[in-house]
Amino acid sequence: MARSPSGSWRSYRPEAAAAARARVAATPECRILGLDPGSLRTGFGLIDCTAQGERLVSSGCIAVGGADLVVRLRRIFEAVHTIVCEHRPDEIAVERVFVHRNPDSALKLGQARGAALCAAVATGASAHEYAPRAIKLAVSGYGAADKAQVAQMVMVLLQLKVRPIADAADALAAALCHAQTRRLAALVAAPDDTLPAAAGRVRAATGRSRATATPVRGARP
Repeated sequence: MARSPSGSWRSYRPEAAAAARARVAATPECRILGLDPGSLRTGFGLIDCTAQGERLVSSGCIAVGGADLVVRLRRIFEAVHTIVCEHRPDEIAVERVFVHRNPDSALKLGQARGAALCAAVATGASAHEYAPRAIKLAVSGYGAADKAQVAQMVMVLLQLKVRPIADAADALAAALCHAQTRRLAALVAAPDDTLPAAAGRVRAATGRSRATATPVRGARP
C-alpha cells in the first residue's frame, strides 16, 4: 500500500487550515460579467461573488441578426454598454477566441468580441480571458463537455430553477470560471507556513490543470 510522504500529516495544523479558509472567505466581494460574444448573438451573465458563494444577478442574450455588420457591431456595443452602466461589474470574463475554419466567420467574431469588450471596460472594469476548455473544466470538471452539460452545471452551481438559454449559459460559465480562479488564487496566496502540506499539493495540482486567466491586452490590470 502506498504511503503518504513522511511527515506531511505532522505539518498539518487545524488552526492554520482555518486561517487559510478565512483568507479565502475574506476575498473582496466582486461582481463579474461573463460575455459570450457573437456577430449574431452575444450572451451575457452577471454574478455576485461572496464568501457564501456565487449568486445570479442577471443573464440574457443580445440578438442583433438581420442587419449590416457595422450596424450589428454598434448594437452590440450599445447593449453591452447599457448593461455595464446599469450593473457596474468589477471584472469581465470572456472566452478566448479560437480559430474558425472559415476566415470570414473568424473575422466577424473578432470584431463582435472587440465591440463587446470595448463597451464592457468603459467603466474601468478589468478584463480576463479563458480558453474554452478551461471554462468547461472549471464548471463541469470535463474539458470536452458539450453545451447541454455546461448549461446543466451552471444551473446547479447557481441554484437556478430554470436552465438558461445556450448563449447566456456560456457567458455565466465564463463568469463562474473566473470566480473559481479568484478563489483558488486567494488560497494559493496564503503564506507557505499556513498550510505546508496542503498548499504544496494545491500548487502542484494547479500548476498542471488550473484554469489560468489571461488579462486582455489593454485592459486595466
